[in-house]
Amino acid sequence: MNTVLVTGAASGLGWVLARRFFDRGDRVLLADLDADGLARRAAELAAEDAARVAHRALDLTDGDARQALADWIERDIGGLDLLVNNAGITHRSLAADTDPAVLRRVMAVDWDAPVSLTLALLPLLRARRGGLINIGSMAGWMPVLGRAGYCSAKAAFGQFFEVLRGEVAADGIHILMVYPSFLATPIETNALGADGTPAAHARSTTGAMRTPEWMADRILRGWDRGERRIHGDAVSRFGSLLWRLAPDLYQRLMTRRFASELSK
Repeated sequence: MNTVLVTGAASGLGWVLARRFFDRGDRVLLADLDADGLARRAAELAAEDAARVAHRALDLTDGDARQALADWIERDIGGLDLLVNNAGITHRSLAADTDPAVLRRVMAVDWDAPVSLTLALLPLLRARRGGLINIGSMAGWMPVLGRAGYCSAKAAFGQFFEVLRGEVAADGIHILMVYPSFLATPIETNALGADGTPAAHARSTTGAMRTPEWMADRILRGWDRGERRIHGDAVSRFGSLLWRLAPDLYQRLMTRRFASELSK
């Protein structure tokens, strides 16, 4: 039985992944900012097997809270086999209109928090030759109008863990990077607007809208197979390739497809 920590576990992809690992017989540790939602999820699992679930509500951007989480896992849980860095936020707002505090918040949640948490837990993962599943985004591979902060954070996120992969390979730590495209999860319904309040307009999309269950199943198959990267749907993969091979053409097509963002 492995011990798996999932961040952002109260809803969306994080909850589906936690449920999947629990159903496989693993012990799951749930972490999220939403204390009430997290308690409900933990109670659902505890009703089936209380010995295989524990939870902690915290703000992962709080350094003291992060360290307390790491200390709790080492002291009370006894170790960790897998960390799933899933928690994240996004925004829908033009860069020039966005309060820099919003951009800093996105970077804090989507880059600094998972990086800092990983470094705090790395000794535990080394001890068990464990692993990491990191939920990035195709937005980290190619620009998307109205998502300058999110694209920046996810690009930094991906680069950090791709570098870390090579640095910890000798320790037996496996890293799976996941780059979804558009998923029907609360990260988009809770997107920030330019002033930090909830975004008022619906998101623009391209390609298929996938469910978190679809993505979770792909992730678990990839993890079991020892894959290193999982990308989104075919449309997003093509867009990423086009951005690298013909960036000016990509920019024209993106501006046409996401034109509604320019009028928000």
